[in-house]
Formats: sequence, structure tokens, C-alpha cells
Amino acid sequence: MDVVELLPRLHLLRFPVGQAYLWRDGDDDLTLIDAGPVGSGGALAEAITSLGLAPGAVRRIVLTHFHEDHAGGAGEWGEVPVLAHRLDAPYVRQERPGPPPVLQDWERPLHAEVTRGLPPLSEATPPPVAHAVSDGDVLDFGGGARVVHVPGHTDGSIALHLPAHGVLFTGDTIAASPVDGTVMPGVFNLDRERALASLRQLAGLETEVACFGHGDAVTAGAGAVLREVADRPA
Repeated sequence: MDVVELLPRLHLLRFPVGQAYLWRDGDDDLTLIDAGPVGSGGALAEAITSLGLAPGAVRRIVLTHFHEDHAGGAGEWGEVPVLAHRLDAPYVRQERPGPPPVLQDWERPLHAEVTRGLPPLSEATPPPVAHAVSDGDVLDFGGGARVVHVPGHTDGSIALHLPAHGVLFTGDTIAASPVDGTVMPGVFNLDRERALASLRQLAGLETEVACFGHGDAVTAGAGAVLREVADRPA
């Protein structure tokens, strides 16, 4: 696993498919944003330990959406509370299967390649504590992390905006190309038009650092970058 410092209190934790983020408010108050695929709990714990921190200091896990590369490892943290949007929470709890993405023709081979060998969410351990959040909720980390409902990738996709630090976690609404780092709309959406509208919503936030569900983060001037992406022809 790659561990990349973005800010003194923020690290990117990269899996072969997808990534999570670790936010630190103090040595005994850690937050995971997303939790990787099934079986990722051990690797995440090792990454946290490598930073001189204790895995037991993780106080909450916030999921940007229910897909297996983001939520699969969430139930591997014992009683740590897991938070997801109310529309995606039933899938995280495995009360029923979530809807598959509506793929464009060009996305089909890419989706097959990305998901090959990725354990499905049905193989995950459901988190014992899974709370539902809604648009506008303010979570108790990062000086007040505001939940922004950004439907399109899934119905219950969320972003997290930390205004006190100028940090935005976009989930899969926005991505960065693994080839050249170009920031672009996310792929594999349930409703592409809604996802593009959500991207435009995020571009309107005051953001210095943007953290995506896939690809390198933008660590300076992120708001201008997101506005440029939002202004491109769909």
C-alpha cells in the first residue's frame, strides 16, 4: 500500500484498486474516509502504525458510497462507527444488493478490467454500527466536516467538505486519470447527468485541496481546477 502525505494531518492510502484517506485531529482521534475492498483492514492498520499512530485511535469511518472498493473493508474495524448516506446505508449494511452502474459502451471493458478479482460487497463483513447521514450534516472531525449529497455515481454518494482546512473529499464524483493526472468526471455512474450536476455543485465550494476516490489529489488551488473541469463540454 502506498502512503502519501498530503498535509501534516492528511494521508492518502492507496490500494491496487481505489484508495482511502486518513485524517488526524490528534493522535487519539483519527478518521478514515472510505475503507478499501474486502480484506483491507489489516493493510490499513499497518499503514496507520507506520505513521506512528495507533489503529485503535480510529474513531469513525465515513463512506463516500457503497461500492465494494470503498466500503468492502468497513466492517473489519470492530465497533468503530461507520457512516454513509441514508440512501446507500442499506447496501453497506447488506440489507439488499445495491444497483449496478449504467455503463456507457466505452466503459464496459474498463469496468471489467478494474473489477476483475475485486471481492464483491456480498463477501464483506457488514459493519456492526452503521449510521445514516444526510446532506448538510456536520460531522465531528476536521473542524466540522459538512456532508454534501452528490447523487449520480450512486444515489447516496456524498462528498465531505472541511471549510476550516479548505479540504474536499469528492468520492467517485470526480477522479484523476492514472495516466497523466488529468482531473475529470468520475466513471461507472448510476446516472451520468446527475453526476455531472453534482460535480458542478462541488466546483462551487471553496477548496484548496481536493481528494478523489481514484487518482492523485490536487494539493493546491483545487477550486480553480474543479471549476475548469465543470466548465468543459459534457
